[in-house]
Amino acid sequence: MIEVKHIGKDFVSPKKYPGLRGAVKGLFSNEKIVKKAVEDISFTIDDGEIVGYIGSNGAGKSTTIKMMTGILAPTKGECLINGIDPSKNRKANAQNIGVVFGQRTQLWWDLPLSESFTILKEIYNVTDEDYKKQMEFLNKVLDLPEFFERPVRTLSLGQRMRADLGAALLHNPKVLYLDEPTIGLDLVVKDNIRAAIKEINEKYQTTVILTTHDIGDIEELCSRIIIIDNGRKIYDGSLDVLKDTYGTRRKISM
Repeated sequence: MIEVKHIGKDFVSPKKYPGLRGAVKGLFSNEKIVKKAVEDISFTIDDGEIVGYIGSNGAGKSTTIKMMTGILAPTKGECLINGIDPSKNRKANAQNIGVVFGQRTQLWWDLPLSESFTILKEIYNVTDEDYKKQMEFLNKVLDLPEFFERPVRTLSLGQRMRADLGAALLHNPKVLYLDEPTIGLDLVVKDNIRAAIKEINEKYQTTVILTTHDIGDIEELCSRIIIIDNGRKIYDGSLDVLKDTYGTRRKISM
């Protein structure tokens, strides 16, 4: 279970001044600018849920995900992932989570994909038996064998996304964070990725938190969505209720 209780994240930076005089002034000024990226967000996600976490660019989605994964520590509030505080016990938390950032990769760029998976197997202390069993499943749902021996740098975007998803699932995590997992992909590859996420969720009851700007991802995968704007939660409920409440009116300007 995921419990997020009134978390907030502030980023503090020195105040910048224009021009050469401003640059000199900045060297001696102690003025700071505080940017509230996330402010007082709370929610609970049960085991096995697929939740869409959506909002406009700069709304605070990725910052929240980074606090939930332990990359960032919240300025205030508390976050618990299966009873573990991610920012205080990052190693134990990492054993229970998988993360896919659509514009970044956790794979080794110049190594064959098979070598990356072997390294991750050792990092996560996956036994030979569990590795074999998990790879059989991942090969089936993600179709990895066609490029498994190729260097990561030679893979297409769609192949790399499938590889990254497989790498995140190699240790069979309880929670999977997906940040724009279908960005830049064509329709066929998107459908394959969505089908794989569904099958993984059904087989292992993996909890999935999905951030995306693709409404197709939300409609295909998520029964519940959380919407944030300017760092604050503005909606938490089912997609059907959201459509019924806000999707029936149209404004036409002539």
